[in-house]
Formats: sequence, structure tokens, C-alpha cells
Amino acid sequence: MMKKMSIPTSKASLVLFLCQIISALDVPLDSKLLEELSQPPTITQQSPKDYIVDPRENIVIQCEAKGKPPPSFSWTRNGTHFDIDKDAQVTMKPNSGTLVVNIMNGGKAEAYEGVYQCTARNERGAAISNNIVIRPSRSPLWTKEKLEPNHVREGDSLVLHCRPPVGLPPPIIFWMDNAFQRLPQSERVSQGLNGDLYFANVQPEDTREDYICYARFNHTQTIQQKQPISVKVFSTKPVTERPPVLLTPTGSTSTKVELRGNVLLLECIAAGLPTPVIRWIKEGGELPANRTFFENFKKTLKIIDVSEADSGNYKCIARNTLGSVHHVISVTVKAAPYWITAPRNLVLSPGEDGTLICRANGNPKPSISWLANGVPIAIAPEDPSRKVDGDTIIFSHVQERSSAVYQCNASNEYGYLLANAFVNVLAEPPRILTPANKLYQVIADSPALLDCAYFGSPKPEIEWFKGVKGSILRGNEYVFHDNGTLEIPVAQKDSAGTYTCVARNELGKIQNEVQLEIKDPTMIIKQPEYKVIQRYGQVSFECIIKHDSTLLPTVIWLKDNDELPDDERFLVGKDNLTIMNVTDKDDGTYTCIVNTTLDSVSASAVLTVVAAPPTPAIIYARPNPPFDLELTGQLERSIELSWIPGDENNSPITNFVIEYEDALHEPGVWHYQTEVSGTQTTAQLKLSPYVNYSFRVIAVNKIGRSQPSEPSEQYLTKSASPDENPANVQGIGSEPDNLVITWEPLKGFQSNGPGLQYKVSWRQKDVDDEWTSVIVANVSKYIVSGTPTFVPYEVKVQALNDLGYAPEPSEVIGHSGEDLPMVAPGNVQVHVINSTLAKVHWDPVPLKTVRGHLQGYKVYYWKVQSLSRRSRRHVEKKILTFRGNKTFGMLPGLEPYSSYKLNVRVVNGKGEGPASPDKVFKTPEGVPSSPSFLKITNPTLDSLTLEWGSPTHPNGVLTSYTLKFQPINNTHELGPLVEIRIPANESSLILKNLNYSTRYKFYFNAQTSVGSGSQITEEAVTIMDEAGILRPAVGVGKGYSEILFATSPVMHTVRPTFYKVQSLYPRIRNVTTAAAETYANISWEYEGPDHANFYVEYGVAGSKEDWKKEIVNGSRSFFVLKGLTPGTAYKVRVGAEGLSGFRSSEDVFETGPAMASRQVDIATQGWFIGLMCAVALLILILLIVCFIRRNKGGKYPVKEKEDAHADPEIQPMKEDDGTFGEYSDAEDHKPLKKGSRTPSDRTVKKEDSDDSLVDYGEGVNGQFNEDGSFIGQYSGKKEKEPAEGNESSEAPSPVNAMNSFV
Repeated sequence: MMKKMSIPTSKASLVLFLCQIISALDVPLDSKLLEELSQPPTITQQSPKDYIVDPRENIVIQCEAKGKPPPSFSWTRNGTHFDIDKDAQVTMKPNSGTLVVNIMNGGKAEAYEGVYQCTARNERGAAISNNIVIRPSRSPLWTKEKLEPNHVREGDSLVLHCRPPVGLPPPIIFWMDNAFQRLPQSERVSQGLNGDLYFANVQPEDTREDYICYARFNHTQTIQQKQPISVKVFSTKPVTERPPVLLTPTGSTSTKVELRGNVLLLECIAAGLPTPVIRWIKEGGELPANRTFFENFKKTLKIIDVSEADSGNYKCIARNTLGSVHHVISVTVKAAPYWITAPRNLVLSPGEDGTLICRANGNPKPSISWLANGVPIAIAPEDPSRKVDGDTIIFSHVQERSSAVYQCNASNEYGYLLANAFVNVLAEPPRILTPANKLYQVIADSPALLDCAYFGSPKPEIEWFKGVKGSILRGNEYVFHDNGTLEIPVAQKDSAGTYTCVARNELGKIQNEVQLEIKDPTMIIKQPEYKVIQRYGQVSFECIIKHDSTLLPTVIWLKDNDELPDDERFLVGKDNLTIMNVTDKDDGTYTCIVNTTLDSVSASAVLTVVAAPPTPAIIYARPNPPFDLELTGQLERSIELSWIPGDENNSPITNFVIEYEDALHEPGVWHYQTEVSGTQTTAQLKLSPYVNYSFRVIAVNKIGRSQPSEPSEQYLTKSASPDENPANVQGIGSEPDNLVITWEPLKGFQSNGPGLQYKVSWRQKDVDDEWTSVIVANVSKYIVSGTPTFVPYEVKVQALNDLGYAPEPSEVIGHSGEDLPMVAPGNVQVHVINSTLAKVHWDPVPLKTVRGHLQGYKVYYWKVQSLSRRSRRHVEKKILTFRGNKTFGMLPGLEPYSSYKLNVRVVNGKGEGPASPDKVFKTPEGVPSSPSFLKITNPTLDSLTLEWGSPTHPNGVLTSYTLKFQPINNTHELGPLVEIRIPANESSLILKNLNYSTRYKFYFNAQTSVGSGSQITEEAVTIMDEAGILRPAVGVGKGYSEILFATSPVMHTVRPTFYKVQSLYPRIRNVTTAAAETYANISWEYEGPDHANFYVEYGVAGSKEDWKKEIVNGSRSFFVLKGLTPGTAYKVRVGAEGLSGFRSSEDVFETGPAMASRQVDIATQGWFIGLMCAVALLILILLIVCFIRRNKGGKYPVKEKEDAHADPEIQPMKEDDGTFGEYSDAEDHKPLKKGSRTPSDRTVKKEDSDDSLVDYGEGVNGQFNEDGSFIGQYSGKKEKEPAEGNESSEAPSPVNAMNSFV
């Protein structure tokens, strides 16, 4: 029966597990989404289970967790609630569960021993930490004992017992003598795992009075010393040899239990004479490869990362010439619990099913228990959707109240595992995470992947459509991925267009559009060809390409798959590579690579360089080697060498190089000796003692060096004591308790004789000490152990050989090893200088506590939060290093109105010391950045609507906004400036009672209590009066006149201060219309390369009549349709000529109802004709006066206006005559740019500048006729603030002045 029941149970578990995989939601790693979704707590950081602390330092028990809303924290101690508020020594870090127990200010570490557990809780559940056992480390003193001298017979075995005090954690044991030198160990003498010192057999040299056992306690950084042990070895002749006997372990068998994953250490130490050799085997198997190591002269067998398979019998065999002995250790590997399947967080929708699985293994098998929100599940509040089945919790038809954090505990006698896993039940409408209107570009015939990243609970269904009103996409030509991505395996030209992704579940529906553009592939239509060229000739490779007109290709040439040589002979042209004056090195493969942002192609060709035809010439060659070398005048330290030169080969010999070989020290190696003029045939050579010399000579001319001559006969110089001592002597410690003395050894011939050695001497500086000296072999370093930490030493090294010592060496100053600094800088103070700069002071640490070379101080500082936004962010610590013994430093680049923390650490050559307590400081408010945007919409006859965004960096608390504006007439003069204060909580404003058909310039900025920030500017036009009734001109006769002109009822704006990256594709978007009775103004945005003409097509909406077409100059982005029927709906679209089938989407508008016309044709009025004649006569007189004054070097009124024009805030309406200042620009007479377009939303970025309407005309004097175009010159001013003034020093052109009044 049990067997029959187990089968359906396993099937049910499998089905439920599959349901979990299918139904559980995947939450995308989208930061904005994760911030919005509720989430139970998750423990992110905690202290180790067994936490041994230093009793002299503060105890920090870590507990960090995340969740939404942020969790609160509580602690238990020894199973009961730990009330932190009642213990003055215990504090909890803000926004954290980490506890800090203040031991350094009077607390006792022993009082806080115990078992601690942290709970992080929010409205969706509670997560708990491991049980954290806090124990202070202990380093007790050695018990006093009377040690009798050990009298041992030579050849006997001996064990010196250490028996160190029991510490926490256990100490590290080592044996040294009174001079703090480690006792040498070998196969005969070695230290066991228990710390005892074992002698397999004693020798007379083992006699000494100072066998000292040391115990080092790392946590407290203390070393305890046992009393010295005396050993006296007495000899008996003859010494009796003995077969092996095991000193440890005793007996023939023993047992050992080790835990899975740990390191297994087995030890066998034997006595005997001769010294036994140890060998290890595993009975019935092999020692595991790659995990087995032998230590302590093979007396210790070490197996790392043991598993149950390593259980068995291990035999150690000790053998010498008299016999052998063995011991069998039976090893059993147990296992603390380890995970097979740890429970994982589960995100479900209401009504869904899921499972939490907790499976662990161990030896013995661990038991599994469940908790809910930290409470045993048996006594936790009931949840009808939950059912516990052993190591599995099954959830059915969950609801939002089912959200909780579950804990799985797997435990056996060797330990436990605790895992938190939450069940989060979410009901969320669909969200599409892919940005709207994202543009995808692919090469034709390549795959296209259109993203639609989404999230919702329940999981939304995804559908794709093409076009605005297209049908749902289906069929084999599309691939629909589970993550919402639409794949078009082979994208064709007709695949381009707008694609719509729709996500829906029972809580709602959302859609998103993306754009797909198909580009022509890049091709090399003429590839480079194989070339054969003579040396010193010229060769050219062609690489002519064809590419999509909207993609910008780059061409790179490679030689042998590497960059071209940096040589001016290589000339890279637009479609070729030319190599001048070809050499043999140019031989190879040349590759042309063409890259665009979407694809890459390449083609290669081989260049073969051949020799040019030979031409008769004089042969110049290297000289022949000298010969007949002879040694004469032999002395102890010199000799004379003579030779006969070889043939010069048409190039005179310039010098001779003499080399020597030392057959005694470096046979076969030739060294440079000297060189002499090419006219000499003898040389006096200096010699060194104890060198077996032979010489050779090399001749040199302009062509090169000859072959070496045959060696001379050998000459051995006599030995002598060394002439010099080692160079570069240094004393630098590598550890806190040693001094490493190093030097550059003498070379062989510098030894001057056999038996080269070094006398190394040292003594502590500034202490009345004798020199300590040792004589070492021909090495390059000596280590002095047991030194105090970082004290100065005098060091010297003297060379000696069998014939005597070198001269007395000079002394150098060294230091023993450094250790980390002991204390942190104190009295850290911060002085905030301004909103972005602070000065930090600290007291220097005592030099004795530095314990090394003081390198400086490091200041760690980081921003905690912005005081204006009250939002935390990822902490990015910054570090400033101040060299030397500085006690202050500046912290630049701070953010205004923010809270910061810092600490200071001292630095030596070993590293950093402890950090000072964190110091909190705050920066004051600053002025804000400019508003993020200014948008002007809804133009009417007498009003405009302004919308704006708050500054990206408020740098404080915003108090208000300031709006200033003034009209601009057709002659570019500025009207009176109006200023408005706006509360800081406003984001829009409607300006009323404005003049119709008038251009206004706006200046907008924000203020904090510190002052005003930088401003953003924009221009806009009110709609013209459709009846065309003339209103009185402003300031007529006083320098300001308003010429009424027919304009479309669309808002004309200078190009807003957007600087976009040039589009890699052509498109027309944002087609907008503003309709009147019988005409409509059409405007659009164009992105792509310049085009000569656009066209506007229109017709009656719903009619089957052919479209009517109007051609528009390519420099414009608007057009006025005239002759329309009032009260009629029209359809309109815009296209670019020359691009087949390329046009915008359709737009529909309706003209206004018919009204009685109030239009008056002023051009036929007599008074107007007379006025224009008078104006023309005045202009002619003005021009004559201007030319006369200019020729005399005078300054005419227009120039005076230009020089006087500055910030409209500084120069408002002149009080004496009421005229406006002139609206001018330093770039009035520069060529005008084409191709830029004004976005229809009038958005202005804060860091860019404005351009003028003249960019929409053709040439400098672009005009708008009665169809809505501008008459006269308008020269835009590119500015960031209105206070820049007029920078031009050039007089205005008379032609432009004339055009201004036409």
C-alpha cells in the first residue's frame, strides 16, 4: 500500500512544480518598476552565525534588508525580545537593522555574549536572520609550571609538550629561541598538529636551553610565551640504531570524523634511527587526485573539500633500514545540512497556484521545518490557500492577503540552514516598459527584432499590429517570443512602418508604437585587386562602395589584419589606398573594411614586391675580421693586446671593439672591454684579479661590424681580496616582525678570488647595541626575524673571499617591517565654505601609532541624500588622499543643499588604519539650474499659454519663478519689458491682453533663497486678426513701428534651443494644422538629409477626388493653403520630392464657419501710397547721410543703436523719447543655415540657444508674401541669456537697411 500511494504523490508534486514554473511571474529588473511594486522584506546582509569579536572594539552585528515599503527591524537575544532603547550602550543604525554595541566607551564585551536574531518586517511579511552567536575572543595566559631539564641519550626520541592555553579561537603555535629565530624543522624534528615538538632521534646539536613555545591569538593580536625548555643530549658510544615507533597516534588503529567540505588532516609522526620516512595509502582505493597534499615532510596528509566518498581506512607507514610500523585511521565523513533545492521567492497573481520547495541533504539526513513570518507554521495564522506537505508548501487560489515570508529550517546534529522565501501576490494592470516610438533600423534581408517588454499580474497577453489601423499580425513570416518581442526573420523594404504592441489582462490594456526602417546593404562594387610592383615603385588599391544614403560609412585599411604603418608613404583617399616608394616591408595582404552603424563589409588583395633590375655599382661591405692577436707586457692588473686589421672592403675602418671572455666564471660569454680608434693596432687593457682572460677584436666601418677575430691566448690573473662591496644595500621589512637585508651581489670577476661570501651586520639605531653579524654564502638577501615593528636599523654588507675582506662598507639606514596603523585621526571637524566646497580638519595621529612610513591621510566622503528631494540613492564613496603629515584638506565638487558623511584614515606603506567616526555635514542652498523646459502653446489673438518644467537641479527650496517678456516689432526693436513673479508650485500660466499678430520674447528662471538661477528663453507669436483690421502702431514716430503683414494663424517661433543628433533616416512627423475660414496653415517636422522641395497634398475628407498638390521650398517647414471652403473638413499630408512613396501620415482639419469679411485692401488706398513714397524719400536721405558719415569715420545712428543694445533688462524703453532698443545680433551678416526645423511642441532645452525666423527664408533677405511669408529682414540672436548684448563691430549693410523698410 505504501508503494502504491507514493507514485501518485510524486506525480502530484511534479505537476505542482511545473505549475509553479508556468504560472509564477518574472518581475523585470526595471528600476522604476521595482520601486513601485510592493515587496515583502528580504535579508540582504547579516553577520556570520559564529561571530567572534574583539573584546576591545565596538561590536557591530549586521542586519540589512530591502522591501517595499521599507521594513522595520527588531531583535531577540537568547530567544527573548531585546529592547534596544533600554540599553544606552546599544544603538541601531538609521534605516538599517545593524546594531552597534559601544565597547570603547565603557561597555563590556562579555556582557553581550549570546544568541541574536534579527527580524525585518513590513505590511507584506517578516524575514528573519540566522541565529548569530556572539562570543568575545579570549587569549588567556600560560599557567605557571616548573619545567625540569630534559636529559636525553643521543639517538633516543623526544617530545617537547607545548600545551597552550585554551583560547577563542584556538591559537597558532610555533617554536622559537631566545633570539626570536624559528627553530629549524626537518624529517627528524617537526611540530605536530597539537603544537608539540617531536624528535625522531636527538643529536648533540639539539642541546640548548631555549626551546620556547609561542601561542599567537590573532583576534586580539597578542602572543603568549611558554617558559623555555632545556634539552641536554649526552652521548654513548656506539649509538644504537632503532626501528620505527609511532609517537602519534598511538596504537595500531584510530578513528577520525570530519565534515563534508572541510579539510581532512591526518598525522603520523614516528621515532627511530635512522630517521623513518612516512608513506600514506588508502586501503581499497586511491588518494583523491588534485585534492591531496602532503605537509610537514609527509607526516601530515591533507585532503581538501572532503565528501562522503572520502570515507575509508587510511594507512600511514613509517619505514627505515631496520623495519617498518603502520597505523590505520578509519575516517568517517559526516555532513552538516546543504541545499539541494533552496526555496525561491514566488510572485503570483490573485487566483493562481504555486509551490515553495525546500530540499536539503546531510549526514545524518536533516529534518525540515517551516515558519511563516518568523513564527512556526503550526501556530501561525491560518491561510486557506496554503497546505504544507513535508518539504513543500502548496498554494492554491492565492489572494493578496496570502503575501508572506516563509522560512525553511533544515537541521541535524552538525548544523542548520535557514532560508527566507517570500510569496508576493500582486494585482497589477499591464505596463509596457519599452520606450514609446522607439526606432529600429535593420539592413534589408536581415532579421528584425521589435521589443515589447511588459509586466502585469495576471500575466498580460501580447498582440502586435502593423500601421495605425492594421489587423493583428499572424502567420509564418513572424515569430512571437514569450518576452513580447516580435521577430521578422527576413525584413524586406515593405516591412518598414509603424508597429503597435498591445498588452492586456483582466485589469486593463495598454499599447505602444515602435518604428521600423529598412536600409539598403553596404556593398563594395569595385574591390582591391592583386598587385605585383617593383621595389621603389608606386601602387594603388581601389575600394569603391555603394551604401544607403542615410547611413554614414567609414572606410578603414588594414595591412596583414593590423593597422597601416605610421608612414607618410601610405596615402588613404576617399576610395583608394596609395603606397609611394614601395619597399620589401610593404609586401602583404591589404584589406578594405567598410563600416556603418548597421553592417560591415570587407575585401582584400595581396601586394607582392619584387626586386628592381640591378645596376652596376661599387660594392661596399663590412670589413674583414682582424687576425694575429698577440698578448705582451703581462702584469697583475694590465696587459697589452696587438692585432693586424683585415680588408676594409671600400669603407675605412672607424674603430675597433675589444671583447673579453672569462673562462673561469662565464665560459663562452663575451663581454665588452673597450674600443679604440680605427688607426690603432694595439691597446693597453686593465685587468681584474682571479679572471682567466682571452680577447677578441671586431672592426667597424660605416657599413657595419666585421665578424669577431679568433680568440687570443688565455691569461689567468692572480687572486686578491675584493676591491669593492655589494651595491644597493637596503633594509626593508616584509612582515611586522622581520628585517629583510638585500644587496646586489658582486659579479664573478669582481670576487677577485675563490670563496666569495658576505658579512651581513645590523644593529638597532639610537640604541646602545652591539653589531650583530652573520657570514652568508654568495646570496643576495638575509632575513632578520623577531624584530620590533617598524624601528630603524643600521645595516652594512661587506664582501670577503679566501684572501680577505673588502674595504669597510658604508652604513645604510633601514626599517623593520610595517604594520597597519593602530588609531584613527581624532577631532575631525568640517567647515563648509560654500554650497560646493568644504574644508576638513583633523588632529594628526601620534607617529608611534602609525607603525610605518607615514604616507598621508585618506578622506572618504559620500552623499547621503539631497535635502530638497529627500530621496536616497546608491552611495558612491569618493576618496581624496592628502600626502604627508597634513591635517586639513579641501573637498571640492559637492552638491548644494545635500547631506554628506565623511571619515578620515591614516595611511602607511602597509595600508590604511581604522576609520574615524563618520562626520555628518550639510551644504547650504545654491542657485538653481534653469527650468528643464519652456513650452508655449495655444496661441490666440490676445493670449499665449506657457508651460514649464522645474529645474533638474533645484539646489535648494524653490521660492518662485520670474517671467519677463517684451514685444519685438518687424524692424527687430524691443518693446517694454514686463516682469511677473510666479509661485514655485505653479507649472503653467496663461498670458492675456496681448497684441494680436505680435512676436514676443520670453525670459524665464527660478529662484531659491540664495538667488536666481540661469534663465531659459523662447519666442512666440500671437495669432493674426483674421479680419486684417489695422490697429494703431506702438510708438509710431518714436523709433518703433509695426508693419502688419498677412500671416497664417499658426504660431511662428524661432528654432527652439534643441540640438538633436542628426537622424540617420528621413521622415516627416508631427504634421499640425491651424485653420481659419478660407485658409489653413500647415506645419511639420522633417528629419533627414536636405531636400530641394516638399509638397503638400490636400483634399476634402471622405471624397474620392484626386489629391491637390502644392510645391513648397525645402527650406520651409510650413505652408498656407488658400481658397478653402468655410465649414469643410479637409485631409492633408506632406511629402518630400525625390523620395518615391515617402510622405507623412494623414491629418484631418476643419475650416471655420463663413463670416462677413472685414478685409480691407490697404494697397489700393491713396493715403497708403503717399505714405510709402514719403518713407522711400526719407530712406534715400538717410542712406546719403550714412555714407557721408562713414567715409569721415563718424558713427551713424544705426551703429549707435547697435552699440547701445544690450540686455533688455538693463535697457528698457528710453525715458527721453519712449523708443525701443534695437533687437540685433552679432551674426546679422553671416550666411544662414538651412535644413533645421522647429519642433511643433515649442519645447526649449535649458542648455541650448535660440535661432531666428530668418532660417525659414531663402537667403539673407527672405520674404513672406501675402500667403503668410515674412517681409523684411529678421536676424536671429543666438543667446543663452538676454544679457549678452551686441558683440558686433560691423556697420549694417545699406542694402539690408533698405530691405527693412520695403
